[in-house]
Amino acid sequence: MGNKQSNSSSISTNLNLLYNTAIHCQKVNGDQQALPYYIQALSQILSIHHTTPDIDQLQYNIVCNLCDIYIRQYDITQANKFIGLALQLAHKFEEKKKLSECLDRQGEIKRLEGDYDGALLDHKKSIEIKAKTYEYEGLVISDSFFNIGNIYGDLGKYDSAICMYEKSLKIKLSAYSDNRLSITTMYNNMGISYIHQGKYDDAVCIYQKSPKINLSTINNNHFNISTTYQNIGRVYEQQGKYDNAACMYERSLEICLSILGHDHPIIATTYHNMASVYSHQGMYDDAVCMYEKSLKIDLATLGNNHPRIAMTYSNMGIVYHHQGNYDDADCMHKKALKIELSTLGNNHPTTAAAYHNIASIYNYQGRYDDAFCMFEKSLKIQFSTFGNNHPSIAITYDNMASVYEHQGKYDYAICMYEKSLKIQFSTLGNNHPSIANTYNNMGVVYEHQGKYDSAICMYKKSLKIKFSSLGNNHSSTAATYNNLGSVYLHQSKYDDAVCMYKKSLKINLLILGSNHPSIATTYNNIGLVYSNGGKYDNALCIYKKSLKINLPILGNYHPTIAYTYLNIAAVYHGQGKYNDALCMYEKSLRIQSSILGYNHPSIATTYNYMGLVYSYQGKFDDAVYMHKKSLKIGLSASGNNYPGIANTYRNMGIAFYNQCKYDDAVCMLEKSLEIQLLTFSSNHATIATTYQDIGLVYYDRGKYDDAIYMYEKSLKIKLPIHGNNHPSIATTYNNMANVYLQQGKYDEAVYMFKKALQIELPALGSNHPKIATRYSNLASAYHYQGKYDEAACMCEKSLKIKLLKHGNNHPSIATTYNNMASVYYNQCKYDDALCMLEKSLKIDLSILGNNHPNIASTYNNIGLVYNNQGKYDNAVCMYEKSLKINLSILGDYHPTIATTYNNLGLAYSYQGKFDNALCMYKKSIKIKLLTLDKNHPSMATTYDNMANIFLDQGKCDDAISMYEKSLKIKLSTLGNSHPSVANTYSYIGLAYSHQGKYDNAICMYKKSLKINLLTHKKNNCNISSTYGNMGVVYSHQGKYSDAICMYKKSLNIQLSILDSNHPTIANSYNNIAVVHSQQGRYDEAVLMYEKSLKIKLSTFRDNHPSIANTYHNMASVYERQGKYDDAASMYGKSLKIRLSTLGNNHPSIAITYNNIGLVYYYQGKYDDAACMCEKSLKIKSSALGNNHPSLATAYHNIASIYSHQGKYDDAICMYEKSLKINLSTLSNNHPIIANTYGYMGLVYSHQSKYDNAICMYQKSLKITLSALSNHHSSIVTTDGNMANILHDKGVYDDDVISSYERASAISFDTHLHNHPDLAKLYRNIAFCYDKLNRQDDAKEIRRVSVNIRST
Repeated sequence: MGNKQSNSSSISTNLNLLYNTAIHCQKVNGDQQALPYYIQALSQILSIHHTTPDIDQLQYNIVCNLCDIYIRQYDITQANKFIGLALQLAHKFEEKKKLSECLDRQGEIKRLEGDYDGALLDHKKSIEIKAKTYEYEGLVISDSFFNIGNIYGDLGKYDSAICMYEKSLKIKLSAYSDNRLSITTMYNNMGISYIHQGKYDDAVCIYQKSPKINLSTINNNHFNISTTYQNIGRVYEQQGKYDNAACMYERSLEICLSILGHDHPIIATTYHNMASVYSHQGMYDDAVCMYEKSLKIDLATLGNNHPRIAMTYSNMGIVYHHQGNYDDADCMHKKALKIELSTLGNNHPTTAAAYHNIASIYNYQGRYDDAFCMFEKSLKIQFSTFGNNHPSIAITYDNMASVYEHQGKYDYAICMYEKSLKIQFSTLGNNHPSIANTYNNMGVVYEHQGKYDSAICMYKKSLKIKFSSLGNNHSSTAATYNNLGSVYLHQSKYDDAVCMYKKSLKINLLILGSNHPSIATTYNNIGLVYSNGGKYDNALCIYKKSLKINLPILGNYHPTIAYTYLNIAAVYHGQGKYNDALCMYEKSLRIQSSILGYNHPSIATTYNYMGLVYSYQGKFDDAVYMHKKSLKIGLSASGNNYPGIANTYRNMGIAFYNQCKYDDAVCMLEKSLEIQLLTFSSNHATIATTYQDIGLVYYDRGKYDDAIYMYEKSLKIKLPIHGNNHPSIATTYNNMANVYLQQGKYDEAVYMFKKALQIELPALGSNHPKIATRYSNLASAYHYQGKYDEAACMCEKSLKIKLLKHGNNHPSIATTYNNMASVYYNQCKYDDALCMLEKSLKIDLSILGNNHPNIASTYNNIGLVYNNQGKYDNAVCMYEKSLKINLSILGDYHPTIATTYNNLGLAYSYQGKFDNALCMYKKSIKIKLLTLDKNHPSMATTYDNMANIFLDQGKCDDAISMYEKSLKIKLSTLGNSHPSVANTYSYIGLAYSHQGKYDNAICMYKKSLKINLLTHKKNNCNISSTYGNMGVVYSHQGKYSDAICMYKKSLNIQLSILDSNHPTIANSYNNIAVVHSQQGRYDEAVLMYEKSLKIKLSTFRDNHPSIANTYHNMASVYERQGKYDDAASMYGKSLKIRLSTLGNNHPSIAITYNNIGLVYYYQGKYDDAACMCEKSLKIKSSALGNNHPSLATAYHNIASIYSHQGKYDDAICMYEKSLKINLSTLSNNHPIIANTYGYMGLVYSHQSKYDNAICMYQKSLKITLSALSNHHSSIVTTDGNMANILHDKGVYDDDVISSYERASAISFDTHLHNHPDLAKLYRNIAFCYDKLNRQDDAKEIRRVSVNIRST
């Protein structure tokens, strides 16, 4: 018996020793050191078969302590095992106190498991037991209220939690003074609830009570003081007062290190909190360092599988996420998930959070389906643990909305945010920062949708809450200012945008310092404003500031760095530095692909941008290739209906448009539109942009009405979104103006250009590149109106802005030089035009290289100038250079190639190489039929040019046929009143004039004039030109007064709108001179030619073909005056110029040889004359073929020589050859035919074949009367010749006198009253009067004849 008692006492002593050792180790070294002693003691107890009540009590105490340790270690399995043992012992003791304690512990375990309903049930049971059991139940019940408060806190029911804490606090304050340490714990937990509610001031107020209590009961270096500093630090962190937060955490750390040493779990917690602050401050490497310190301690004290370890892994994952190290982030979150699944199970809120974090990574990696899968897993757990109305569920809805936003499913995103808001309103109230964040996120979506007013409304709602809950200087407030800036940027309200960004910057500089990524982000945003505002140098400076901050913090391979490179690339693009832009895009691409892989939507976006650059470089195949790469990624990552896919289709459409593959372009744009209409509302700004793009394609295809329809659709959407004064509205007005320009509605075009300018000047400022573009556009309109001075003024305004913005070496400057060259070209200031084009070429070659479409375009324009200067070989050389470049870039079948062939055709045409010219035009037509609509205005232009060739070849019917083809196209595409239609009527009039169908010609010219008077003001070059053409016809008809009237009308217009030295004015002087010459007013004719020559010599160089023409015309007058030496000299000057500019085999050379032959003919040098005429004939037959009217002229002139040489049969043979050609190429009723019949009559007269002669003269007279009128000078010649035959036959009757009188009357009306021909007729009449013995009449008429001859 004694031994038994002795053994029992020894066991009890040994067990108590182990228990007390465990308690001591726990206090000094922590739970892990105590565990072996507790387990050893429990093992010994469990080996005893018969225990005493004391040993049972000791066992109860041990299992309760073990349960508490495992609860702290989140080892739920072990905790449940020991609470089960504790409950068995409590029931054995039948002590209600012990049962309530066990229920409290079991409730805590269930809380950790996420079984909140079970936890609440256990704590409520505990309260019921305590209420019935304890005399001083209040204090014990206080702990249960505290525990229930913690559960409500976990459930996000913060008001309920605070209510429980206040109940607990009230009981404790009634039992104790307010300076007990347990009171401080209560205050701390209440503070946490206030933080979750965003009531930071209330939280700080509560936390400040805690140290006050602590300091009254303990010293400054107590653990509880440290805890309070931790809690206050947490508030500052939530408020964005990171320096203050860091200060609090450091004070807490200092106390903890002094009390607990370096390896205590509390130290790990403080390191963890400090890491969180560093992360917010963008000090990511420091944050990771702190997390690693925390992790090292926790791994040593808690082992590898504790939820706290999982939490640190999770937070490290968030830091890696911020750094863009998505693979490392994913790894950390998966480590966390693995621990949580093993310790907390599949259905715990912390596990849900792990799924949530992994989903966020997938979202940023563009793995949207995987992201949704993770969010749905998270949501399933949250529903089962929290029900439908918990703030955590709201957060998940927010994040799912973010995925929808990235996918471009904006309506789904808004729906998710609204679900989130509903939960937050019911759980957090109306004024919580989380609600502000959701409003902010909704604003972002509305911004993407182009609903800018809705976005601003959301951002302002967000700001209002943030001001009241976070104050004016919180980083979250700065973020919303940033977002407002972004909306203003989209609205092109650049000043408002900069204002918002600067507000954001001011806050962030205050709270984050000058070296935080958020500062860099704001710099980036300000850079975007500068870039969009055309302030490229400012933008680059700001982007470099951003990089300077981010590179040391984020490293070289972070998405934010990639984003900044993208922005810098956009600036280089805007500056025309395309290679630099591509270099930046490639830098960005390397970073993105290393972080995101090769299949991320961001990679697709960068490919898109690169495609746009290639388009601007003219590398359209490369552009399409990039867009296709982008499309492939987009389709695999986001499906068919993602807005990014729509954008890629749009970019491909633009690339095809640049290649003039219009059907492909429309197809792509319509695909884009289809997606946009599904994704956005029908009134979205993006849809307006696509309508605008389709309008551009229709514009280029010449479908002007369709283009206007698209622009009006675009405008209808834009006006309600942007209002009347938005730059985007200006862009549409500008595009509509371009259509009006092509339709010949110049006043409407100018009006639209000015409307665009009126909007953009106040919005963008007077020095914005877009303003420069508008001035260029106005210059084009003035150019078409013939207002060259106004056009030049606009070009100079444009150039001034561009030089200011871009410096001397930008493609935009080159474009302006090109535009100025165009003005000079139309003013015939060819040297100035060439100077501008050479400046343009120099810039483009330095930036774009030798093989760019812009270079080809400039070569083409130089060719046009050379063409007009008569330097045809140089022109052809330039066109061939242009062609070579375009063929290498655009392939064989591009409209630009067709244009170059067309221009080559013109050059060959001017060289008289008609077959070569036709070959070029046919090549041009072939391409256009393949690439353009068969009714495109460009087709009409080529038909016009081909018609001109046929006209030069004397194939008037073929020419008219071509002109009618052209007219049909123009009428169908441009309508009845377009200047281009007027031009074709003029061309047809010219063809009729060549055929001698003068009435038809006048009819066509009047049609042309009617259109031009409708579409232009009275003083317009086209109107002037038509008057000039009508003058030519009247001149051919012998209506010299009408001709002079028309020429003067033309001249007056030209003098009012053109410089007095303009070649067009020289041409008018030339035309008037021709009529004066025909009237026999030779001195006046020479005076006009000299005026013309003076202008041409000042405008052109000395050997221009136009100067040769004037010398030629002056020679003709001298020839008529009988000044044959002067005539020969002038023809020689003309010949010298033509030989140097046109070569030896040009039809113009033939004409000059012909006219020199005529001079020799008049000088009686018939052999020399025949030699010249034969030279002329040889050239004409080789250049023009055997059936050209010009050949007929040569035969005619040789016939005249033979006639004067007395070779009458040879002469008749030559006239018949001439007649045969003219009858085949001209109508039977052409005055030229009449002229040949007249000359044949003259030969027959010389042969005394009077009947044949009379027959010929009658044929001639019949044609002349029908074709020219009764008063044409040709009738004078025919009547005179017929009278001469009768005279030669010795017939002097009244019929002969009547013929002479009729001829003299016509001559008196059409020529000067002192014309030599009139004197000759009067002399013949006098001779007849003599024969009829009418001496007085003869004397009087002879006197008049002598007076005329003497003058």
